Amino acid sequence: MNISIDYTKREPIYEQIVREVEKLITLGVLTPGSQIPSVRALAYDLGINPNTVKKAYDMLEENGLIISKSTKGTFISDDVSMAKKQKIEELMEKIQDIIKELESYGLTREEIINRLK
Repeated sequence: MNISIDYTKREPIYEQIVREVEKLITLGVLTPGSQIPSVRALAYDLGINPNTVKKAYDMLEENGLIISKSTKGTFISDDVSMAKKQKIEELMEKIQDIIKELESYGLTREEIINRLK
């Protein structure tokens, strides 16, 4: 599993792991039922504390993206479509918030769209 961590960012490492795994699932790189590295293996690969990876995995499991099966490992959930839709909605809400903020600074939606192009 190819996860990029930026150690210079203010964003906590566990949140970066969550975001990266969500992205890999959304892009179809990680498919339902596929096994992901153990907490210890990923921590070793990234050179970080296993507790950090555990925290990220707990969040991913809470969001329904991964499933831990005792003695078998950790796998991508069979039903990630709902989680994927939820993540897209969350991101769309962030975009709407940014648009509202830009409008509060006097930009019109047309100006915002033109600048984004």
